[in-house]
Amino acid sequence: MKVIETPIQVRYQETDMMGVVYHANYLVWFEIGRTSFIESLGFMYSEIEKQGVVSPVIDAQVSFKKPVKYGDEVHVRTWVESYDGLRVSYGYEVAFENGDIAVTGVTKHVIVKKDNFRPVSIRRSFPDWHASYLSAMETES
Repeated sequence: MKVIETPIQVRYQETDMMGVVYHANYLVWFEIGRTSFIESLGFMYSEIEKQGVVSPVIDAQVSFKKPVKYGDEVHVRTWVESYDGLRVSYGYEVAFENGDIAVTGVTKHVIVKKDNFRPVSIRRSFPDWHASYLSAMETES
């Protein structure tokens, strides 16, 4: 399975009054990881959007294990958790440099037409993207 690691430098404005990263910022970090993952497959969201489609989040799950604080260096690991030709779920881990896991999560997405939000089959409309997802999910030998 293909896993991409994206470094995150925790910025002061991402923390709350307790000095830890505000919970909603992890979703932003997931998006950073997901964008890096898609780029690693050779695709750009901006190019895909020019074809009249967007990829909204239809479900998100986040589990908090350890607090991340200002000054910490972490990275987001991102992979394709599941894919059925229409929906894709990305898995995430936010990990410290020593490997300890701070946060885990999953976001589920569909591709929809920008003008009416009707679902679009990735399998049929974007065969190269479809093939890349399938390849990314294969177990490496």
